[in-house]
Amino acid sequence: MARSAARLKLHHLRPRHLALIAEAVMMLALAEGSLRLLPFRWTSRWLGPMVPPGSPEPAPPAPASGDPGDNEDAAASARKVGWAVRSVAERVPFRAVCLPQALAARAMLARRGIASTLSIGSAHGVNAHFDNHAWLDAAGVAVTGYPVRKGFACIGCYR
Repeated sequence: MARSAARLKLHHLRPRHLALIAEAVMMLALAEGSLRLLPFRWTSRWLGPMVPPGSPEPAPPAPASGDPGDNEDAAASARKVGWAVRSVAERVPFRAVCLPQALAARAMLARRGIASTLSIGSAHGVNAHFDNHAWLDAAGVAVTGYPVRKGFACIGCYR
């Protein structure tokens, strides 16, 4: 999507969307700060154990109300969180790339009781270096980090 088409005009947003934008800014700042100031092993403790790709996913928890619409609500929330994080990531005064975006969105979804999977991948880059990438999925929605560039192999997931 062209940057001009994706322009974020705060004065056109409803209060609930402004609150979501504010939360995304705060969570991105916390994620970026933790990645810069703390060893990743400390940050990863919050994420839980890393599991190898292809390991069986645990069964999702049953919705509290048993209402089939709860999955639709979770997907709608995941889409909104993804929109908010991606919208502000290019506008904050620090470099909020894929991993801080995934961490911020994961924290926002956890606050809403929505489970997510944060995947970490790697690919051969230029000059025999490796490029790393993180992406987040929740409730059947590609939340952040998409599209995943061709050639990236998932090396582990946090569920």
